[in-house]
Amino acid sequence: MAQKKEEDDKVRLDKWLWAARFYKTRALAKTAIESGKVHHRGERCKPGKEPRIGDEYVIRTGFDEKTVVVEALSIVRRGAPEAQALYRETEASIAKRETAAAQRKAGALGVSTDGKPSKKQRRDLFKFHGSNSE
Repeated sequence: MAQKKEEDDKVRLDKWLWAARFYKTRALAKTAIESGKVHHRGERCKPGKEPRIGDEYVIRTGFDEKTVVVEALSIVRRGAPEAQALYRETEASIAKRETAAAQRKAGALGVSTDGKPSKKQRRDLFKFHGSNSE
C-alpha cells in the first residue's frame, strides 16, 4: 500500500486530467495540454508536469473554461463521484461559466431562419454580392 501512495504522489498531468474525467482518453488529455488548453499560473503546461495538491489549473473544454484547484491525486480512473473529489472548481469560475452559457443561449434564440433559401432568393443573393456564377 505504501508503494501505491508513492505512485500517486508522482502522477503526470495528462493522467490526472484523464482520471478526473475532464477528457475521455489520456491521448485527448495530452493533445489538449499540448495545444494550450490547460494553463497553470498563466502559462501553458506540459503533459509530464506533476500536479501538486493546491495547484490551480485553467482548463478549456469546448466553450467552457474551468478554474480548478487540485484536491487529491490519482492515476486510476474511477466513477464520476470519486473523480469529482479530485478537484474543486472555484466560485468565480462557476459564475463565469453560467454567465457565458446564459449569453450563448440568449444569442442562439435571437437568430431565426426560415430554412434553405429558395432559388429566387439565391439568385438575388448572387446579384447582391456581385457574383456571376450562373
